[in-house]
Amino acid sequence: MDPCRPEFSGFIFKIQANMNKAHRDRIAFLRICSGKFERGMEVTHVQGGRTIKLAQSTQLMAQDRATVDEAFAGDIVGLFDPGVFSIGDTLCTGKEKVRFEGIPTFAPEHFARVTQVDTMKRKQFVKGMEQIAQEGGIQIFRELGGGMEEVIVGVVGVLQFEVLEYRLVNEYKVDIRRETLPYEQIRWIVNEELDPKTLDLTSDTKRAEDLKGRKLLLFTSQWAVDWAMEHNPGLRLAEVGAAM
Repeated sequence: MDPCRPEFSGFIFKIQANMNKAHRDRIAFLRICSGKFERGMEVTHVQGGRTIKLAQSTQLMAQDRATVDEAFAGDIVGLFDPGVFSIGDTLCTGKEKVRFEGIPTFAPEHFARVTQVDTMKRKQFVKGMEQIAQEGGIQIFRELGGGMEEVIVGVVGVLQFEVLEYRLVNEYKVDIRRETLPYEQIRWIVNEELDPKTLDLTSDTKRAEDLKGRKLLLFTSQWAVDWAMEHNPGLRLAEVGAAM
């Protein structure tokens, strides 16, 4: 993208919840790639397919915040996010709908089943899990057609489990139970028309879905992945972060 392009464009590269615990706010960080940002301007949210008004914008320096009235290519602006943004989303003006290359996602290598201790705190549990997942630090998976009472969490490093537990306790006041799961590989099912229940899989392979309803498989070994490919002609699988 040419930074001298007159039309405004930028993308969301980070989301952070509870930056101000008193207000339970959520900030989406926007990097401006071209044009001029002006507070209150209307832009196209390309992935959402709608026009939105950027009325609340800030710049952060350590613990200090300042309202931003205008910014330019190369600047970073924090936008109040009521839950409409995701990492990689594009905002732009003009007739051309700008899309930037997606931010790569790393495949999780460790998995655990997570449940809340106090079932009366389901709302806080669901909100905390969803917001932390939207920040990109963890990935959440569910039983096919299941709810959020019990989820499978995937992470790249085991310390992320401890960060998750700490944040749920301290930011959302929710205690959790965590059970380590044996899965080592994850694959998304590219064939959207395919019913995962019809697949011939090893007994220790888990059928699941992500928060967007996309079907996936969790495997305990590469051998189990190879079995799935050999016993299901036409099955196409993709690693997380592939073109989904």
